[in-house]
Amino acid sequence: MSNKRSRKKNTRLPQPLIRLSQCMIVKNEEKNIGKALGWAKSVAFEQIVVDTGSTDKTVEIAERMGAKVYRFEWVDDFSAAKNHAIEQATGNWIAFLDADEYFSVIDAKKLMIFLKRIQTDTEMREKYLALGCSLVNVDDNGNPVLVSEQVRVFRNIPSIRYTARIHERLDMDIDNMVWVDEIKIIHTGYAITERKEKGRTEYNIRMIRRELKENPEDLNLKVYLADSLKNTGNQECIAEAETLFTEIIDRGIGAPVTPMLKRIAYTYFMEKYARDPSKSIEMEELCRMGLDEYPRHIDFEYFLACALNNQGEYKEAWELLVSCEAALAEGSADLAAAAKITADPALLFPQMVLAAQGLGDVENVIKYVTIILKADKTLQGTLRPYIASLLKRGASTDELITLLKSIYDFSDHNDLLIIAQAAKDCGAIELARKILAIADES
Repeated sequence: MSNKRSRKKNTRLPQPLIRLSQCMIVKNEEKNIGKALGWAKSVAFEQIVVDTGSTDKTVEIAERMGAKVYRFEWVDDFSAAKNHAIEQATGNWIAFLDADEYFSVIDAKKLMIFLKRIQTDTEMREKYLALGCSLVNVDDNGNPVLVSEQVRVFRNIPSIRYTARIHERLDMDIDNMVWVDEIKIIHTGYAITERKEKGRTEYNIRMIRRELKENPEDLNLKVYLADSLKNTGNQECIAEAETLFTEIIDRGIGAPVTPMLKRIAYTYFMEKYARDPSKSIEMEELCRMGLDEYPRHIDFEYFLACALNNQGEYKEAWELLVSCEAALAEGSADLAAAAKITADPALLFPQMVLAAQGLGDVENVIKYVTIILKADKTLQGTLRPYIASLLKRGASTDELITLLKSIYDFSDHNDLLIIAQAAKDCGAIELARKILAIADES
């Protein structure tokens, strides 16, 4: 018999650096819960669902998917419910997304890579307690409509908890957060039909008013209230919202309000004035005031360019728009300073066409109209100036047809009729005749 002692092999796997607990609070989310849990299946150590009173199949689906489900009696306090979920978590990091929010599979993997980087880097591990990223609000068709910054991933430590009954936020120092632009949360709950189904607006208003009774000088709560009131469609509520937004803006630089929320007040009026060309001077004044407070805010620069175009100040408008486009292309735009333009950069192009037309810059009219029409070739209001600009440039009918073939399908009868109508409307009669002749032959 051998004198060598047999050694039992250590079959235990090493403890992973990252143990991610996915947490959420829910109520009647049977439509969303599958996708809400699905994105984290491959990365989460555990999935914790706190149900606040569902009467549909939310709990059944969550349990079937392997989530740990806990009941919590609703007490009109989102922070209390979320903190209860955190207290059930045993991982060392937490991802707290709502049921109508999710990471893509690719971004979920990026998240884990970044968290491992924090955990293995001594300096980062000591400094960073939370990770911030962009939240992309999408409409019913999945198109982005607004982008904002959110902190939804953080260390599971006792000092990090949510505060406030509604519009809850993590109580922690911003210096302990690291921002990662390449990771995005998709938020489907922003869609109009989703908001109507959930019917949260009146409930939110009631909750915020309750909070304001206890904290009447809280400007952040006033922004939240105004933001909810403006979505009611009720004129009295909208008037109250505008009064609150005006108060926020009039407080001036240094007012005790979160910058992201104050920008909501500015943006509300900019969008309102943008729909009314007679308000272009007021819009310009407001944009310049906003830019004094938030220099290089790309959304504000865009709205300023709109106001300047309306007033015929095409040179400054063009310079602003080109600067915005460059910042987006280079990735140098601050996310919080480009919520609308980041969500839809195409907003820039019609204004660039207007400014280029005003400056007599035919080359850029053609360039940006081409971009617009390739995205939606049915836009008669864009096609007409395109044809007119080409004619002004001295293009022949045959040259016009060659250029239009890069956008339109000349074997498609409907495409030909779109071109013919636009040509007729802008006086390009010969082009209209040729296009109709091609249509008759097809």
